[in-house]
Amino acid sequence: MAKLARLTAIGRSAEAEHARMPRLRTRYYAFLSYSHKDSELSDWLHRELERFRVPHSLAGKLTANGVVPRRLTPIFRDQHDLSAGGDLAEEIKAALAASQFLVVLCSPTAAKSRWTNQEIESFKRTRPEGCVLAAVASGEPFATDLPGHEDEECFPPALRYKYDRRGHQTAKRAEPLAADFREEGDGRRIAFLKLVAGMLGVGLDELVRREQTRRQRRLAYLAAASIAGMAVTSTLAVAALQARNEARDQRREAEGLVAFMLGDLKDKLEPIGRLDALDGVGSRVLAYYRKQDASQLTDAALSQRSQALTLMAQVANARGDTQTSLKLYSEAMAGTAEAMRRKPDDPQAIFEHAQNVFYVGEIAQNDGDLRKAEASMREYQRLARQMVALQPDSMKYRMEVQYADADLGIVLYDQRRFPESVSQFSDALGTMDAILTADSSNKDYRQGVAESLAWLADAERAVGNYDRAIALRQRNVALYNQLLAQTGDVQYRQQLIPATRALGYLYAERGQQGLAADQFRASVAQSDMLTAVEPSNTLWAQYGYRDRMALARLLIITGKHDEAAEQISAACQTVGNLMKRPSIKPEWRSGVSSCLRLRAQLALTGGNKDQALSFATQAVPIAATVHTADKPADAFQVARAYRLIGDIQRDRGEMAAAQSAWSAALAVIPKNVPEMPDEIAEHATILRRLGQQLKAQSFAAKLNGMGYRQTE
Repeated sequence: MAKLARLTAIGRSAEAEHARMPRLRTRYYAFLSYSHKDSELSDWLHRELERFRVPHSLAGKLTANGVVPRRLTPIFRDQHDLSAGGDLAEEIKAALAASQFLVVLCSPTAAKSRWTNQEIESFKRTRPEGCVLAAVASGEPFATDLPGHEDEECFPPALRYKYDRRGHQTAKRAEPLAADFREEGDGRRIAFLKLVAGMLGVGLDELVRREQTRRQRRLAYLAAASIAGMAVTSTLAVAALQARNEARDQRREAEGLVAFMLGDLKDKLEPIGRLDALDGVGSRVLAYYRKQDASQLTDAALSQRSQALTLMAQVANARGDTQTSLKLYSEAMAGTAEAMRRKPDDPQAIFEHAQNVFYVGEIAQNDGDLRKAEASMREYQRLARQMVALQPDSMKYRMEVQYADADLGIVLYDQRRFPESVSQFSDALGTMDAILTADSSNKDYRQGVAESLAWLADAERAVGNYDRAIALRQRNVALYNQLLAQTGDVQYRQQLIPATRALGYLYAERGQQGLAADQFRASVAQSDMLTAVEPSNTLWAQYGYRDRMALARLLIITGKHDEAAEQISAACQTVGNLMKRPSIKPEWRSGVSSCLRLRAQLALTGGNKDQALSFATQAVPIAATVHTADKPADAFQVARAYRLIGDIQRDRGEMAAAQSAWSAALAVIPKNVPEMPDEIAEHATILRRLGQQLKAQSFAAKLNGMGYRQTE
């Protein structure tokens, strides 16, 4: 008889597949699915689940998940519970079929594990969604939805989607009950209780209360036993007391070391500017607290943990990793909010929380989210005033009010509410000058005055008060030079760089090109000194390329093309290196556009019109990717690129193309938006190119009244 070909079963039902599984005598309360790289946590979780005793008041109670058992046993784990049989896959399927719940230990490794995913699929085909529970060990749930963060995903694919009654995966997202075992999440104990509550079908608060009651009862029993034992064995009691005191002393010593690391040691490392050293301090502190239950931390320990998170967030931000920085600041803010909740009348707790609120707002501001930034700064201002209300005599908290007022002024400035920002910065400077008069040697007060001078100078420039702006910037630069000479602190050098560059811009816009060049060269020199200390500091690298671009632009105007070419080459190389980093800031893309425009200008002055056109054409789409509705300055970057294309086409004799480019430049300029002097000048230039002389003349008259003299 001819053999018949064996046909593959198509559309085999979940019930049929279930029937083929080997029968197990044991029924499991839960199946623990995990990647073996997470074996340390799985060992602990398996042990704790099987050791857990359900409170007597809950055992036997009927819930949505059935009758509450006294014990959660047995728990299946392949490492311990599989026999030496040869058909491993079938035995796992049988164990899954015999389990009431599936607990998935989630991590990036588990998310990539084919076996973990298959275990979830097999279980979901015969069980409702509520029987699957997720225990987050590391990574982020649903990180695949965030571009660039796919490798952080901790949920396997089968866990992220629902299954229909026929056991087929659907496109609907599943929302499994998740207990977050990460330290920045629920912590091990709370997460464990949340997992148990999900399996029993009871509220987490019930278990927490029972756990506390049991702990108190246990302590009471222990105390009674200790008292009885003390009557008989006083020597042992004395020894136990000594051991307890010794442990307490060791903890105090450890927390004292942590306080030193976050205090004196950090303060000594910050002026050096070494990010790896600062990062090491924060990491060591978090490693210490990672071994402890976050919910049981004392007020002091909770504060120190938040300080460590804030420090690591600052380091991440300095390295250009804003996403990690924001995440760490948010974690720190959760801790300081809890500390403030515990002590609502403690101004120091409010102070620490206010710092994280400010940093979250600052990141939003740098990302162009000015609404969120303004909300954060107003909350920061509210907290600062609350500090002063609680402790009116504290100069530290009064300075916080001034910082908050200035920071809100900065957001107003970014929203182009220039007159409001001038008024705000003027008030801040007046108050800081008064504070400095009371203690002229205080570096923090002098720093506050310097910052107020800087922002007021920029705001005065924005409204066209050049004489006032230059006087303020000169005082600003002189003050930073004094602080740097007296302390050698790298932070003062960092702040001196943009201050010097800003003074150079003011001189250039007033037509004082020699003075402007001196300031730009000084700024370049300071940037080079900083980047030599810490090449990975992206802010310092950003300062460096901006200084060189400002100098190169002035050198092109004054006809020093060879030196301009050197500065452009160095600046563009720095921008290119920054663009290779995993987290790219919008201002770096703006730097790429500026680099291309400068190269186009240089090529045009050298007579290479084709190369100039190529560079300028590349600048437009890059500048357009930076442009946002909240930042008109970015729109002017696009307009400058279009205007430059038009100038190049005009020199090539292509007047139709030139007119088209100039029209595109005019079209991209925001309507009914206050313009700064350099933007007014660009607007007037574009109007002249298009032959709209009357409008251009009104802009030129406004610039002349301000004293603006810079040529194109």
